[in-house]
Amino acid sequence: MCGIVGLFLKKDELRPRLGDMLTDMLITMTDRGPDSAGIAIYGDAADGLKFTVQSDDPAAFDGLAEALETTLGVTIPVTLKDTHAVLLVPAEKEAAAIEALEARGLRIMGIGEAMEIFKEVGLPKDVAARFGLREMGGSHGIGHTRMATESAVTTLGAHPFSTAEDQCLVHNGSLSNHNDMRRKLAKKGVFTKTENDTEVGAAYISSRIAEGATLGEALEGTLKDLDGFFTFVTGTKTGFGVVRDPIACKPAVMAETDDYVAFASEYRAFADLPGIDTARVWEPEPATVYFWER
Repeated sequence: MCGIVGLFLKKDELRPRLGDMLTDMLITMTDRGPDSAGIAIYGDAADGLKFTVQSDDPAAFDGLAEALETTLGVTIPVTLKDTHAVLLVPAEKEAAAIEALEARGLRIMGIGEAMEIFKEVGLPKDVAARFGLREMGGSHGIGHTRMATESAVTTLGAHPFSTAEDQCLVHNGSLSNHNDMRRKLAKKGVFTKTENDTEVGAAYISSRIAEGATLGEALEGTLKDLDGFFTFVTGTKTGFGVVRDPIACKPAVMAETDDYVAFASEYRAFADLPGIDTARVWEPEPATVYFWER
């Protein structure tokens, strides 16, 4: 049992409130997942790539900017956020930056022009406070509270999982064929970093998009190629999508107004959203893809 939330803003005037609204939604789902929590925020597109990196020891960030400048030959702005840091890297330096960061033992949580990912072990309210999630603005975001069932409670095991630039996934459920799919993806040159089944789902969707599928087509592919029980919410640079397996045993609810589209595992996560009393509220249908894009 885990908790998922998602929020897609239709009006720019709400952008400064995105983090605050998502944080309230995330904390409401605490009893569905007290082990760890995470959130992906899509803010203004950067002139370059935002690398979100993590270390259990924040001292690992000491001298990072200077070391990267020496290695890459350009100034790399570094913003520290507790156990995470956000780096702004020129797109042409992406491969060299990945190599340099991994050589320092830093974990790359996500890369993208707009996306930043923050996740850690602990209660959602504590994770949100550590990273200052309430103060973050943006156009849309997704979040997750985890109750681990099939893999260890670790930072790397927390959601969201990102397996391509500006793409990430949160998941409630369990995939029964993730090991087989992991092998199939590896044969195509797509590799995962953890034993978590959700990362396989994220990698599957990313691989389909890389092959030319639209987000909608990639989500439809999960219904045919992934076995098990799942509710997926995926984020991209331009929007987010939702799909539930054909049995749809994992709870899900959506709400839409002229200002936003919201997703949650339970309706109570919507309680503090503006205008929720007049929103169109519905349960997403089984084996049906929903997505919104700018």
